[in-house]
Amino acid sequence: MVPLLLVLLIALILFGAGFALKALWWIAVIVLVVWVLGFVLRPAAGGGGKRSRWYRW
Repeated sequence: MVPLLLVLLIALILFGAGFALKALWWIAVIVLVVWVLGFVLRPAAGGGGKRSRWYRW
């Protein structure tokens, strides 16, 4: 009974980790798309034609 519970616990942990990693991949893809769009759609700066950064840091 104990080995069966251990196997089920390990399977549950691995399933949870796999789901979390898949969710993190989707979040990373969304952040990457927003980051690239920020560089493409950033507004032009006022002086000298130099383009400004879209982020503050």
